[in-house]
Amino acid sequence: QVQLVQSGGGLVQAGGSLRLSCAASGRIFGIDDMKWYRQAPGQQRELVAGITSGGSTNYADSVKGRFTISRDSAKNTVYLQMNSLKPEDTAVYYCRMTVIPFNGDSWGQGTQVIVSS
Repeated sequence: QVQLVQSGGGLVQAGGSLRLSCAASGRIFGIDDMKWYRQAPGQQRELVAGITSGGSTNYADSVKGRFTISRDSAKNTVYLQMNSLKPEDTAVYYCRMTVIPFNGDSWGQGTQVIVSS
């Protein structure tokens, strides 16, 4: 059984910054991809950023240059540094990890980010 616990998030004014964390625990031999998704009210969940076990990253066009994903593999943790936040970044953010041994991807509980204008 693997659990992902998220922290961070909250309310911030436009132009501000927030940092999200997601830590995995349980039966873990290693972690392949780590990703952040978000879901705004009435919209589908979308991929925000991803990082491979080798450190390669990818970002949604809407967050490039503002968000940075990073990982600490020793701590089984992924981070999302969000700068220059915009009201349209308001959403519930979820982390997702591909854990080894693989038993289906694991998801965090979600954390609300609200950016006020």
